Amino acid sequence: MPAKVYTDKDADLGVFKNKTLAVLGYGSQGHAHALNLKDSGCKVIIGLYPGSKSRRVARQHGFEVVSTAEAVRRADVILVGLPDMKQALVYRKDILPNLSKGKTLVFSHGLAIHFGLIRPHRDVDVIMVAPKGPGHLVRRLYVEGKGMPSLVAVFQDRSKKAKRMALAWAKGIGSTRAGVLQTTFKEETETDLFGEQAVLCGGASALVQAGFETLVEAGYQPEMAYFECLHELKLICDLMYESGISGMRFSVSETAKYGDITRGPRIVNAATKREMRKILSEIQSGKFTRQWVAEYKGGLKKYNRLLKKGAAHRIEKVGQRLRSMMPWMSKKNLKGVQAAY
Repeated sequence: MPAKVYTDKDADLGVFKNKTLAVLGYGSQGHAHALNLKDSGCKVIIGLYPGSKSRRVARQHGFEVVSTAEAVRRADVILVGLPDMKQALVYRKDILPNLSKGKTLVFSHGLAIHFGLIRPHRDVDVIMVAPKGPGHLVRRLYVEGKGMPSLVAVFQDRSKKAKRMALAWAKGIGSTRAGVLQTTFKEETETDLFGEQAVLCGGASALVQAGFETLVEAGYQPEMAYFECLHELKLICDLMYESGISGMRFSVSETAKYGDITRGPRIVNAATKREMRKILSEIQSGKFTRQWVAEYKGGLKKYNRLLKKGAAHRIEKVGQRLRSMMPWMSKKNLKGVQAAY
């Protein structure tokens, strides 16, 4: 059965009348939610820790910036827009002591709640509004009069109005212009982690590197390997993004199509799907989250070692040189950039 889609007519910003909304953190999602809600007529304040570099930016954008604890005290509805691994500590230190009956906590991803890193106060509503795109696009689409589709979910409904609150927040950031689908914290968290690990980040990165290595080890120039295994990936991804897999196949040559449908299943095969099922099982059981929490608390040694190893891969140096030959491409050096809090 298809998921129900909620639009503008299903949401009422009036539920925020005489309420103060707080956004904790001013990173990718936080800044977009805050600006869109402010432009939708809502009263929004920003909560940041004293040394945050985002304080100046948020003030330049016209917001009152206060401490995290003060924002929670003053607000009726609070977006926890912090990195997953920072949420539990901030919740214990600044959020929980300042919560009171009737407040609402909003999350844009369900990991901390679903896997019990945060056990929410029993007298508050807990909802999720998760745009299906990065914050800069959430903001840009809103400014253009459009909207980014979002997922909404209710984890705890003490007021019996939590879903109305979630839909109002989704409307405030522009998502009901495009369409909002209802899910659960469990479903959003587990599918999001799986997509990142098996397909979008982990799967795609490993596939690109393996293809590059295969061609270079066979004696082909690394530049050729880069073009065929990484550079042209954007074209294929854009076609799939716009028209689906069948639409992509319609747009490529017959030779490419034949290679796709006969060779693709040899790369992603039954063994690959078995490994995908193992990854999904580790996500569902909480094994991945436990490992990630332990890695974070242990100082991120393996995490940093593997990132350093990836950054030293030959494809990175080849790509940097080739991209310098492409004046039409927006050059970005995102090394070391972290979500702002």
